[in-house]
Amino acid sequence: MDLKQMIRVIPDFPQPGISFKDITTVLKDPQGLRYVVQSMADHFRDRGVDLIVGVESRGFLIGAPLAYELGTGFVLVRKPGKLPAATLRVEYEKEYGTDALEIHRDAVQPGQRVLLVDDLLATGGTIAAAAHLVEQLGGEIVGFAFMIELAALGGRAKLGDREIFTLVRYEE
Repeated sequence: MDLKQMIRVIPDFPQPGISFKDITTVLKDPQGLRYVVQSMADHFRDRGVDLIVGVESRGFLIGAPLAYELGTGFVLVRKPGKLPAATLRVEYEKEYGTDALEIHRDAVQPGQRVLLVDDLLATGGTIAAAAHLVEQLGGEIVGFAFMIELAALGGRAKLGDREIFTLVRYEE
């Protein structure tokens, strides 16, 4: 399946010079969504994954069905103030300033093997921050899975030598 053909590209969104990769066109297509989830599941099926951690918000859309397919639990990493119980917080640098993420303090148990999932790997700041939260809770990072990678933005460099799986890679 050619996911790149299914992804809608919107020039100058959300600001001039940005070429937004819209995954809603893949998500609404039953075969496209199944392909994404199945491809990620097949890649990580024999890696002993205990938990999938999805990053707000598009990481939820891929991570939850992936957790179902792999028979694991699913954990949310959210923007501050969105989780109801006690949380752990990390602040991180983004392209346009600073941001923060939170995870429930009881979401990951020490030694659990965690796969982090999001729709897009760009500069890597958000997913690296999510990985930091998982590690602070004692989780072991198995790898990272993304539908799209914007290779020119260098996000892989922030994730160290861990496994990174992507389905579509844009070089620009």
